[in-house]
Amino acid sequence: RPHKKQKATRTLPFLSIISKEFNMSKVNTAPIKWAQRSDSLYITIALADVKEESIDLADESLKFKGKSENKEYEVDIAFLKPVDAEGSTYKVLPRSVQMHVMKKEKDEEEFWPRLLKDKALEKNQVKVDWDRYVDEDEEEGGFDTSNLDGGMGMGGGGMPGMGGMGGMDMASMMGGMGGMGGMGGMGGAGGPGGMDMEALMKQMGDMGGGAGMDGPDSDDSDDDDLPDLEES
Repeated sequence: RPHKKQKATRTLPFLSIISKEFNMSKVNTAPIKWAQRSDSLYITIALADVKEESIDLADESLKFKGKSENKEYEVDIAFLKPVDAEGSTYKVLPRSVQMHVMKKEKDEEEFWPRLLKDKALEKNQVKVDWDRYVDEDEEEGGFDTSNLDGGMGMGGGGMPGMGGMGGMDMASMMGGMGGMGGMGGMGGAGGPGGMDMEALMKQMGDMGGGAGMDGPDSDDSDDDDLPDLEES
């Protein structure tokens, strides 16, 4: 009997190690909140300080994996109806992961009765986002997506909003890079770019690279016109 007790106590540390490893490898289901408008969904994965996230949005489903407070979480859901993955965006915020998901069938312009195909899964995993909820009869506009500024495209579209920033970026680039021939030629439409083009012509003189980009009226053609003006 003493030997049996000793054997039993020796196995306890081994069992505790297995238990710890099991808990560490356990993947938890992430809680979801959602609200909708006639043309889009606003989905929130209610996890704080998410790291190592992986988000895969398709027209029929959403898959998410990530870590929060050293625990593994995942989402694997199928939508009730198709969505437009290419036109959707997401952003990882300090207290949650938020997504603006566009509906595919926009012609219908109707509210969905629920988010998921699986009713049972929706009851266990999905809650209404009452902060963003509006009744279908009271809808006056889309979601406030200011939290998603600078977010990532979910369908391989890159970072949304970069196109709109192009004009500002180009103007600042023209102001700071006046000596570059390629950039000066692109700025011929006036503003900072036009001034850069004039400075470029003076600096480059007879060099053809940047001057040639301004068309047949640059440098040589201007010099040819000068005698005619003096004669008249």
